[in-house]
Amino acid sequence: MTTAEEPMALAATRLRTAGMRVTAQRMAMLMAVCESPGHLDADTLRERAQRVTGRLSLQATYNVLRALTDAGLVRCTQIPGHPSRYETEHHDNHHHFVCRRCGAIRDVECTVGAAPCMEPQLPKEYETQEAAVTFWGLCPDCRDSAVAS
Repeated sequence: MTTAEEPMALAATRLRTAGMRVTAQRMAMLMAVCESPGHLDADTLRERAQRVTGRLSLQATYNVLRALTDAGLVRCTQIPGHPSRYETEHHDNHHHFVCRRCGAIRDVECTVGAAPCMEPQLPKEYETQEAAVTFWGLCPDCRDSAVAS
């Protein structure tokens, strides 16, 4: 197996383990998400996946991302004012920091206690499974440039 084939083989294995049918589009998109630093939008991931698959429609991109998200392989983060962002799902229930100036997104470890990191005041009939917290502020680069101005 060549070095270029290894990520494809790994993607195929991850898809099979999740009970998914293995397709070139799914392997390419899963590779694009897993090999990307940070939190990328669908269009950026589409561009990266097309390096493997050739042409990939935007609708197919969203369909594949939805399937990967539903299978628990990819996490979709929706932050107000930003397009949906995707990252590898690690089932760690982390949160996010968003820079108000440049839009950079950074992972933040669970804030308090064990997942879901919060205990909402709800009637006992409710079962909380996840909490999504977004912290807003300035990243170091934007903070430094604001101070220098």
